Amino acid sequence: MNILLIEDNRDLARNIYEFFQGKGHDMDMAWDGVSGLHLAVSNTYDVLILDWMLPGIDGLTVCRRLREVGNHIPILMLTARDSLNQKIEGLKAGADDYVVKPFAMREVEARLQALVRRSQVRAGDAVLQVGDLSFNANTLRVTRGKRVIELPPISLKLLEMLMRCSPRVVRREELEREIWGESAPDRDTLRAHIHFLRHAVELPTEKPLIKTYRGIGYQLCDD
Repeated sequence: MNILLIEDNRDLARNIYEFFQGKGHDMDMAWDGVSGLHLAVSNTYDVLILDWMLPGIDGLTVCRRLREVGNHIPILMLTARDSLNQKIEGLKAGADDYVVKPFAMREVEARLQALVRRSQVRAGDAVLQVGDLSFNANTLRVTRGKRVIELPPISLKLLEMLMRCSPRVVRREELEREIWGESAPDRDTLRAHIHFLRHAVELPTEKPLIKTYRGIGYQLCDD
């Protein structure tokens, strides 16, 4: 992988750099948001590791500015902020996934590899349809009626799985295993992604399609 790391804690940055260099990955580093944003828009990377709290401009602003200019690099955010609302805030800004500090380097590597895999266009053999919600597995185009919905990689994977399983209730453990493999995150992470997905595919004027079965899982169906 070709990785960009934006992290102002130099000891942590060096540890991350040495780990990934030792694994054979290429990595560029920036110590602040302004320099990191410049590298992100000037070069091509497979994935971005981004700290939330940065000097200059913070990680949320970096996310927003990258998405505003059409840069779809997968973003893994490093943060000590582990509340559901804060995770949702990060997803809305453009982050794709989270690792909460302190973390294991092997977990970060597994998350990055999963993000890179999901960001690549996957072959599919059908257009999935539930009610007026449509997902083209070849082009990764999502529409609801005439409305085009832009989704980041994890939201696309969640939507695809829920639509393929519809109308079955998909257990949260099954979703977590499909998205993150064996490096399952804390429970609020999946909730944050589902919250983001729900608000993307269900405008206030549209019929709800995603249902939550507390303690069990989620269902996408058109009653």
